[in-house]
Amino acid sequence: MGEDEFLDRLARLEDAVRRAAEALGRLREDNERLRRDVARLSAERKQVTTQIDAILHDIDKLEL
Repeated sequence: MGEDEFLDRLARLEDAVRRAAEALGRLREDNERLRRDVARLSAERKQVTTQIDAILHDIDKLEL
């Protein structure tokens, strides 16, 4: 392998590493956003469940 070929392969490898690092950064940002979304949705789910339980309790009191 000649020096030019070696330098070309090295440049391509460095470019691939740079792209992988950028992708990893984007994936980490996406992961953090998704974790926040899960936390928010979990809290919303808990609130809705509490509201439904209260409604069911009130319906039970009506003795229909």
